Amino acid sequence: MPVTGAAVFAEIRATLDRIETGQAEPVARAADLIADSLAAGGVLHVFGTGHSEALAMELSGRAGGLIPTNKLALRDAVLLGDLPAAALADPKSERDPELARKVWELAPVRPGDVILIASQSGGNGSTVEMAQIAKAAGHTVIALTSLEHSKAITSRHPSGKRLFELADVVIDNGAPHGDAFLPLPDGGSVCAISSIANAAIAQALVAEVTSRLIDGGVQPPIYRSANVEGGDAHNDAWEARYAGRIRRSAY
Repeated sequence: MPVTGAAVFAEIRATLDRIETGQAEPVARAADLIADSLAAGGVLHVFGTGHSEALAMELSGRAGGLIPTNKLALRDAVLLGDLPAAALADPKSERDPELARKVWELAPVRPGDVILIASQSGGNGSTVEMAQIAKAAGHTVIALTSLEHSKAITSRHPSGKRLFELADVVIDNGAPHGDAFLPLPDGGSVCAISSIANAAIAQALVAEVTSRLIDGGVQPPIYRSANVEGGDAHNDAWEARYAGRIRRSAY
């Protein structure tokens, strides 16, 4: 496969086609669970570390998205807790299970809320720990991961578990082991695809959840752009219904 922009677009199209057909069932099951939770007043909490945090941002607090969504991030332990900033200076901090526990202790999670966790590898300590904590607390856990990658690695969590082995629903983003997909002469690869695949899956989930709410006679709580007339007033009114349960900040 040539290392060209055209090859990138070709692989993106092929991956999205595989996701659309191969992941329709888990996407539908995840949408059922999220819609049921939101209809009952619940909130969707989304967690990801590293580049998987982009999935949490894709689902939380953006125009056209679901308002009752809350992003959980490792930095919460610093900005909202008492963890020193130096604790996150190491780019490998995501491997520490204890960080997930600190984030969870600060999270505004209530019974009935759904937890969605994104991780390309599904094997880092904080990712697996978050899934275990959420399951132990009685929450439904949805995983967005690469099964090819995850099945090829050894978990870094003391339990030896990987994310897909703990989740109630697993959505496979179709990314390869190592994420990058265009081969290089030295045996490596370039151009990662997981973020693009995750973003597409996120928007598919938003659409499916919205459809289910409408079919159930529930007004879907959808953000309008803050950069269009009336957007702030619309969003502020909806956010007030979830005061203390969803965090919206610049970080």
